[in-house]
Amino acid sequence: MAREYLKKAEKTAKTDAGSTQDIVRGILADIEEGREKVALEISAKFDKYSGNAILSRDEIDEAKNKIPQKLRDDMHFAHDNIMRFASAQKGTMTNMEMELHPGLVTGQKLIPVNAAGCYVPGGRYAHIASAMMTVTTAKVAGVGHITACSPPNGDEGINPAIIYAADLAGADKILSLGGVQGVASMTYGLFDLPQADIIVGPGNQFVAEAKRQLFGRVGIDMIAGPTDSLILADANADAEIVACDLVGQAEHGYNSPVWLVTDSHELAEKVMELVPGYIKSLPGLNRDNATAAWRDYAEVIVCSDREEMAATSDDYAPEHLTVQASDLDWWLDRLTCYGSLFLGEETTVAYGDKSSGPNHVLPTSRSARYTGGLSVHKYMKVVTYQRSTREGAKRVAESCARISRLEGMEGHARTADIRLAKYFPGENFDLSSEG
Repeated sequence: MAREYLKKAEKTAKTDAGSTQDIVRGILADIEEGREKVALEISAKFDKYSGNAILSRDEIDEAKNKIPQKLRDDMHFAHDNIMRFASAQKGTMTNMEMELHPGLVTGQKLIPVNAAGCYVPGGRYAHIASAMMTVTTAKVAGVGHITACSPPNGDEGINPAIIYAADLAGADKILSLGGVQGVASMTYGLFDLPQADIIVGPGNQFVAEAKRQLFGRVGIDMIAGPTDSLILADANADAEIVACDLVGQAEHGYNSPVWLVTDSHELAEKVMELVPGYIKSLPGLNRDNATAAWRDYAEVIVCSDREEMAATSDDYAPEHLTVQASDLDWWLDRLTCYGSLFLGEETTVAYGDKSSGPNHVLPTSRSARYTGGLSVHKYMKVVTYQRSTREGAKRVAESCARISRLEGMEGHARTADIRLAKYFPGENFDLSSEG
């Protein structure tokens, strides 16, 4: 049976993706030439901010004092979960060394990058969790210097809760700049910051485009599009919870896709009946975002069985994937393409977004087909090394010389020849590619 769309999206994430490339390219070029002066001018123009670019310790402490104790406790709880999960992740990565054959020793080392720039979105919402997700994970990885960067709200500056979260997570410096100018400042090493080796964290289309254009000069975690979520639900799922979860993710933005995939017409129709009421009950901008996302980007798909449901999910490769269906172990074994998986009604994407521990910086726009989300791995380089005795290298040199000549790379071959001649004088080696 083919998939049946009870609701089909009128738009995709690319529909309204106007070209920002020229704007970003111009801003990056201006900042690279004019350095700090231009970065501050752009901040004053777009963010109406004239304060310090790098927050002083007094400014950080002043912001921290504005945070209620109950919220501090919640942030410490979330930080502890994120840190412990990241630490366990790091434990799965090890240095290793092995002797491939007598005398030839090879290995790998895990080396954290020297400097990371962690972008924390501001704007409509205070992305407290993004500060902890990006900075904490870099800290656990052992990054030498971590800059947290977030856009100021006029001369009020960065939201105090973001400042508290970034400081709690271990940021060495907090940069009060947003958008392209923030990403450029960390990349170019402005304001006495070390040049970042990697830029991570979500942001708007200008931040994403800046990361795309700077990639190569600096590493990045991923190029993120609008957040997306898919729910797999069978006939036993609670329609009210499914509807609430869909709306909870649709409020992210007007172009944030949410999808329901089910094998139950009854559940699908009930969810579609409930969603408008949940959207209507949201406040202001949240309601506007969810209304547009549900109207233009949402889909409801009915499949014949759970195998077709799983295949559909893998095809969509969602950023967030929730399973509200029986036999959770089957789904865990079967599903292959997702950013983060939430198994059972007792979990939900919002838990992962805020405080449960696994990282919420995840691949969007079907990029979960080939990559996972932010983790300690992103901040670490897996490098290799080798050493050898002369006897151990003998067979390697012979093979290298012949393969090099077959490829037409005579200079490579001679680096093997000269060693064989030095280490094994008097021995005859057939090193031609036709030998």
